[in-house]
Amino acid sequence: MKNCYALVFLLLATSSAFAQTTRPTTTAVTKIDIVVDDMDRSVDFYTHVLDFQKVSDNEVAGERYEQLNGVFGLRCRIVGLTLGNESIELTEYLTPRGRLIPRDSRSNDHWFQHIAIVTTDMDRAYTRLRENKVHFASTGPQTLPQWNKGAAGIRAFYFRDPDDHVLEVINFPSDKGDPKWQSTNDLFPGIDHTAIVVENTEKSLAFYRDALGFRVAGGSENYGVEQEHLNNIQAAHLRITTMKSPAGPGVEFLEYLAPRDGRPYPADSKANDIFAWQTSLATPDAAGLLKDLRERGYTVISTPPSESEFIVRDPDGHAVHVVQNGAKL
Repeated sequence: MKNCYALVFLLLATSSAFAQTTRPTTTAVTKIDIVVDDMDRSVDFYTHVLDFQKVSDNEVAGERYEQLNGVFGLRCRIVGLTLGNESIELTEYLTPRGRLIPRDSRSNDHWFQHIAIVTTDMDRAYTRLRENKVHFASTGPQTLPQWNKGAAGIRAFYFRDPDDHVLEVINFPSDKGDPKWQSTNDLFPGIDHTAIVVENTEKSLAFYRDALGFRVAGGSENYGVEQEHLNNIQAAHLRITTMKSPAGPGVEFLEYLAPRDGRPYPADSKANDIFAWQTSLATPDAAGLLKDLRERGYTVISTPPSESEFIVRDPDGHAVHVVQNGAKL
């Protein structure tokens, strides 16, 4: 009888493991989409200040795009930019125009998202940014302290693009970060990750790890004077979790353990709002992943979603654009 129970247990365990391995997941972070108010101004900034390369420039309109983004009557200009092997898209809504980033936005508000642009020389990068009169978000470049084993020696600086999106330049010591950042002399060789503020790390893990198939690649607990001046938040104390897909830049959770007064993502946010970033992911089974996400109770923005691409909100409201492998973004 014991052998019989053991066999049943083995079959159940095997069945469970098989279900987990065949569950639809994502395979890459393909790009980060940033909404801008003036395309020519933004392209000039990203290409001349930060060394991005322009690779495409298109205008889109029509029912397909209205349904995908949940915005009626849209017409968008979309410009693709690359930095090393990573990509972003700038989207200007020619109509309808969305809301600007609130003037009083802070780094712990839940709509906060940035991209971390790697630099091989923080002093040169900071000089370049000062010469171009960027607006500061940090008080200046910060070096994270040696007691913080997960982040010791990392240098970082937050600044703003022409629309007040916060961007980060980050420099890794030889024992931190992706090894590829140590094998180049380019001032800005690529994008390491996009960071998002989350209210609860466990809820975000349920979405990105359990539903989308990301893995936890690292983490740290950051606080102290350097972190306060980096985020420009007094008494900032963060739990940071780095998530990785099989390819592309990472997604970093920023959970503020203190202060806990960050404002929630606006419930009435639309894709044309300037603060409404999107993280684009590739999957071999968009229809299956859509079904799984709906069963888990996540909010789908696309109305109706197609079986090859859709936009869904994570637990904090950040938009995630899921695209079938091979489908045109």
